Amino acid sequence: MTLEKRWIASFVIIVLIALTSLFWSHQPAAVSNQFLDTTAINFADVAWLLTASCLVLLMTPGLSFFYGGMVGRKNVISTMLKSFICLGVISLLWVTVGFSLSFGDSIGITIGDQTYGIIGNPLDFLFFDQVEVLPHSSLGASIPFILFALFQMKFAVITPAIITGALAERIRFISFLLFICLFTLIIYAPLCHMIWHPNGLLGSFFGVKDFAGGTVVHMSAGFAALAGVIVLGKRKNNEHIPTNIPFVVLGTGLLWFGWFGFNAGSALAANGTAAMAFATTTIASASAMITWIFFDRINGRKVSALGACIGAVVGLVVITPAAGFVTIPESIFFGFIGAIVSNKMVYWKRLKEIDDTLDVFACHGVGGIMGMILTAIFAHGEDASLLHGGWGVFAHHMTALLLVSIFTFGGAYLLFKFTNAIIPLRVTEESEEIGLDQSQHGEKF
Repeated sequence: MTLEKRWIASFVIIVLIALTSLFWSHQPAAVSNQFLDTTAINFADVAWLLTASCLVLLMTPGLSFFYGGMVGRKNVISTMLKSFICLGVISLLWVTVGFSLSFGDSIGITIGDQTYGIIGNPLDFLFFDQVEVLPHSSLGASIPFILFALFQMKFAVITPAIITGALAERIRFISFLLFICLFTLIIYAPLCHMIWHPNGLLGSFFGVKDFAGGTVVHMSAGFAALAGVIVLGKRKNNEHIPTNIPFVVLGTGLLWFGWFGFNAGSALAANGTAAMAFATTTIASASAMITWIFFDRINGRKVSALGACIGAVVGLVVITPAAGFVTIPESIFFGFIGAIVSNKMVYWKRLKEIDDTLDVFACHGVGGIMGMILTAIFAHGEDASLLHGGWGVFAHHMTALLLVSIFTFGGAYLLFKFTNAIIPLRVTEESEEIGLDQSQHGEKF
């Protein structure tokens, strides 16, 4: 059977990875211009980044509860598993080549004597070569390089997991696995390099500020979700009746808790910037949650636990790119305006027509866009943003916003088409009717 061949091929891939790792000749790091001596390690920073890495990891199972509670009863396990499985698939992909593509030496455009990276050299840190206890001079100079790599791995894990909410209740599991691997290598890794590598094209040349992933994580996932629902098409029965609201509340709590590691951890140190990012994160979320439920009420909708949870998550998304760059009062405005814009998008008829199951684009995509725009307006520092003399920075942000939108949407659209040509994306009508829990996994909620 064709299906059996697909799973055999998948098993062969993991066998090859395991055997390659067994016989891999690991290259250790040595003190050089690139790597510092262990005396540069700050133990307070190490303790905080270990904690932050655990917090960010917790966000993925939190997301699975958040999404799982929103879908119909026949698709709870399937939806949760698609988020949770990213912990396994993307972690292995990150170690083998993903980290190197994201943070290896820049390959890109050379202007004068400076190379502005589009992607990292895939051979630099293959199978975590040189990724050990020595700190990297420009990538977390006070923590072991292995800790920086693992912290960044959690961001790579949750990004494709976010996409799952848009595709819920109709995408084939094996097709999803193929897509998230392609997405991580071809969209996430280059975008990560361009923004977060010291020589990245968007961060270094355009001056884009993205403190913790509004662009890298939320915009990329949001636009990929939009592309996915266009390629997949509508569900046969797109009535949205959440199965378990307590799951959604639990998931929101885990996400909020984990987001402190996501944002405050991105300071890469136990310092004042981390403390400010911690504070702006929770205040923006609080502001968005309250704004969402009040805005629902004045539009004739009841105050709901679901709305409060969605509002809280939108606030977290909007503040992410600016968490370490703005004040507490400004973070209140971030949450407020982000909640209103996303709320309007959630109920926009045009978006409802394409059947984004859990409104991923309206919340994460639009939230990431709003965060990027607001960061370009409010970020503090000399010539840092529109309100602080940085007219050029603002113009570059808007240019980068357009480029990222085209790259992430167009790239994801082509990857979905490519995936569909190899393995059909949609389950059969019969499987969709039965529910993916039973038809794909043989389990029942």
